[in-house]
Amino acid sequence: MPTKEELFGKGLGAYGKGNLDEAIAAFKEALQVDPGYADAYFAIANSYNKKGNLDEAIAAIKKAIELDPQEALYHTELSRLYVQLKMVPEAEAEKAEAMRLQRSR
Repeated sequence: MPTKEELFGKGLGAYGKGNLDEAIAAFKEALQVDPGYADAYFAIANSYNKKGNLDEAIAAIKKAIELDPQEALYHTELSRLYVQLKMVPEAEAEKAEAMRLQRSR
């Protein structure tokens, strides 16, 4: 059975080639190995965003944040997704959280 890292790498390779459905499937396989793998949710969010499916992207990045609320990158990504939806107050709140986390490191 492949490791979560191998599956994640497979997903990154597919993402890089523009095979977004294949990438999402590989990242989800990595989550079957380790349901707490926040980076896989982050990668799923990026893949859904690139497909234009913002609702799925937001759901995935929120799961990453739930698993690792101290990761500033996840909050930055959620802020960017909110900007795309013109959800300005939410975007500003997530950006502020990301900046707070970066300063506290």
